[in-house]
Amino acid sequence: MTRIVVDASAVIAVVVNESHRDALIAATRGVSLISPASLPWEIGNAFSAMFKQGRISLEDAQAALAEAERVPIQLVEPSLAESLRVAHEFAIYAYDAYMIISAQQFRCPLLTLDRGLRTAALKADVQVMELPQ
Repeated sequence: MTRIVVDASAVIAVVVNESHRDALIAATRGVSLISPASLPWEIGNAFSAMFKQGRISLEDAQAALAEAERVPIQLVEPSLAESLRVAHEFAIYAYDAYMIISAQQFRCPLLTLDRGLRTAALKADVQVMELPQ
């Protein structure tokens, strides 16, 4: 079965019904999703940022979180040492490095809506999935 590493930006776009929702669902249909074990905390952090921006209510965030928890994603443990190396090399956050290391470890593409992560992943020779426009 085809595997894809998916990040928090993609999961959140689906569960809060953002514009890329349908394309993300189509791109992940029939594949096995993988993400670093940090994914739930990244989702929580994204919702807290949305609170600060007035973009989402607590009730809506809780409903979206419940939906996100139903998405079958295999959580994996990327190497912290390798992640730190990648974070240093590309001047990115460790959370983004975890995604890159996971894609390298499982030899699969990365699905993200985060431009900075996309750029770093391409520099690290990780295939990044493109969504149809």
